[in-house]
Formats: sequence, C-alpha cells, structure tokens
Amino acid sequence: MARGRASGYDDQREMILAHAARLFARRGYPATSMNQVAEACGLSKATIYHYFRDKYALLVSIADGHVSRLQVLVADVVREAAAPDLQLRELIRRIVEEYADAQDAHRVLTEDVKFLEPDDRERVLGKEREVVAGFARTVAALRPELEQVALSKPLTMLLFGMVNWMFMWMKPDGKLDHDAMAVVVADLFVGGLAAVKPPLTTELLAE
Repeated sequence: MARGRASGYDDQREMILAHAARLFARRGYPATSMNQVAEACGLSKATIYHYFRDKYALLVSIADGHVSRLQVLVADVVREAAAPDLQLRELIRRIVEEYADAQDAHRVLTEDVKFLEPDDRERVLGKEREVVAGFARTVAALRPELEQVALSKPLTMLLFGMVNWMFMWMKPDGKLDHDAMAVVVADLFVGGLAAVKPPLTTELLAE
C-alpha cells in the first residue's frame, strides 16, 4: 500500500518554495546554495531534499508555479464573459493582487528563466505568452481598430511594464495599498487606451 503524504506536506513545500524564491530574487539563482535555502527555512538539507531533488527543481517549481497561477487567473476572468472594459479592469485587479503576494517568484520568472533547460524554459515561456495573449485579446476586443494595426500586444506589454515597475517603488507600509493601486492602474490604462490613435507609419504598413 502506498504511503500517503504527511499532514502539512503541501504547506511545508510551499514554505520552502517561498524562502527559495526570496533567496533567488535577492541573491540570484547561481549564487544561492541548498545550504542557504535550508538555513532560511529552518530545516535540515536532508529535509529539503525530501521535497526537491536539487536546486534546479526548486527553480522549475517556482517559475512554472507562478506562471501557471497567472494562466489560471486569466482563464477564470475570461470565463466570466464580461464586457471588454470590465474584463480588462478585472484582469488588472487580479494581476496586481497576484503580484502583491508573489514579487519574489515574479522576479525569479523574469530574471532566472534563462537558467532553465530548453524544454522547461519553452514550457514556462509558452505559458507566459498565453498570459500576455489573454490580456491582448481583451485589449483588442475593447479597441478592435488597434488590433488591425498590430497594437494590441505592444499596448499590453506597456501595461505589464507599468504593473511590474509598480512593485519596485511601492512600500509595503505606504499610504497606498495594492487594491487602491490596482484601481489607479486600471483607470490610467483603460482611460488612456481610449485616447490611443494608430500611428501614421503603422497605418501605412498595414495597408
């Protein structure tokens, strides 16, 4: 008979991933050792190896887990089939909410994905592309004429740049929390999107 997992297995696993993500984000993946991960977790290295076979397995789990959660987030919002403007606002709110609790994992995804082996890297980046595509489709639904001149994805990347940069300057104990900033970002992007005009050069290329 197969032995079941001990109570608290998943919680312990997530705790290890959280500490590893923080170390990778602050020190970089190559400069972090399994000894340091074990010390940060308050566990023996043997216990860490019970959950993850090596440091690379930690990296894969952090990057793939984070982007998979983003993928589910987009799918859940799209499934609600709201009007494009409401859907875009909800996507922004949910992505800011997710990033607020996953800043270390997101930094690992953006900076340490290059250390993944080709198959793992392509899988993770493929999921990341799907997340961006989900946002871009909503932008295109809101402004179809911009999709005709291939601006939906560039505008989406500008949105992600705004959200990603926000976590570089926001203070955890500041006057504005993530919920408040999500509304500001949505107002700024959705309101600004209405004012975007296709560049003349882009219009000519599209003809």
